[in-house]
Amino acid sequence: MHWSIRKATRAAHKLPENWEDQCEQSAFCKAYKIKEYNIPAELFINSDQTQMLYAPGDKLTWAKTGSSQVSVLGAEEKRAFTVTVGVTASGRALPFQAVYAGRTDRSCPSKQSPYYQAALDVGIQFVFSGTDTYWANHETMHQYVNESLFHTSRSKNKVKPTRKPENSLDHRRMGCPSLQRIQILDAQKLPEYYT
Repeated sequence: MHWSIRKATRAAHKLPENWEDQCEQSAFCKAYKIKEYNIPAELFINSDQTQMLYAPGDKLTWAKTGSSQVSVLGAEEKRAFTVTVGVTASGRALPFQAVYAGRTDRSCPSKQSPYYQAALDVGIQFVFSGTDTYWANHETMHQYVNESLFHTSRSKNKVKPTRKPENSLDHRRMGCPSLQRIQILDAQKLPEYYT
């Protein structure tokens, strides 16, 4: 059969049986909110999170071809951070947020790093998770929404105030309603994520 051991390159996706109904319901919900609150394209945001590895912990490294003994430090440790990215319906890429494991600013890149200030100037956020993991959490997700939407609102004077939802501090700050679509994990489907 000419088969050999191969490393998986992607996960098999499992769709729920009613995935088409869920997609249709989601589309109608978004269309209703965009129309009802007159949400401009600049404030309809699609975002996602991804893991960025800088030390994969998979015991792989570069070495001279044919080497029989290859040493690597930290083979059992994976080092990574989470990046949240977003784009508006008008096509504008938003500044990203990088989330690092740890409880203080020392977990994040040094403020003396080359181009650190330039990154901050364009709205990039370097935040610590407040936990032992680098995964985004309730606090970091709210921070991303608040800062990315506020950065968008400040940088686009053409976005004019429209009718506002009653109890949204961030929308009142900006003077415009917004809608953000976030890819979330099952573990994040908790009531506090929707406040």
